[in-house]
Amino acid sequence: MNIFICGQRSFGRAVLVNLFERGHNIVGVAPPPQEKYYDKITGAALKRKIPVISDCENITSAQIPRNTELVISAHSHWYISAQTISSAKYGAIGFHPSLLPRHRGRDAVRWAVDMCDAITGATVYWLDDKVDGGDILAQTPVFVARDWDYHRLWAEIFPIGVEMLCNAVDAISAGTAKRVPQDDRFATWEPPFDGTARLPRSELLQIGTS
Repeated sequence: MNIFICGQRSFGRAVLVNLFERGHNIVGVAPPPQEKYYDKITGAALKRKIPVISDCENITSAQIPRNTELVISAHSHWYISAQTISSAKYGAIGFHPSLLPRHRGRDAVRWAVDMCDAITGATVYWLDDKVDGGDILAQTPVFVARDWDYHRLWAEIFPIGVEMLCNAVDAISAGTAKRVPQDDRFATWEPPFDGTARLPRSELLQIGTS
């Protein structure tokens, strides 16, 4: 499958590497805005001669390669516009480290620990125009030990999320992917831990995925 990835850090890199090794064609990557050093997903893309199209802050749907079949948000912290979603044959999917609709927002792992959740989990969902609100494709529950901090919980969820995203791509390719609407009666939304202001509006907008 021809895949475009909006991602960053170790998680984005792991998703890229795993999909590449499974034989998928990564047509392009959009990392976060470049700072002093390249993001990990940028290095992984360049090593494999995968085009780095633009950063997530400035990319538009017109820059998504025309042969793109699926867009993936892999810890990108950016909300993919409807224009970008519609430009891909199968639309777009993302990963969220909670059992959606609980803990929508950027710091789901921190809030799960802060609220002393005994169970949280991982979700792969279809992206739409509602932040963290699209139909669910797959979910996996994760028990939370009482002595875990959010770093330990993220370490538990990380490999599960990578495997789930890669398996979701296989399911979409095979035509067996599910779409289960989220039940908004159980939805919660928590703000960023760092007090970040309301998200800016652009064609590719910021979302919460960790």
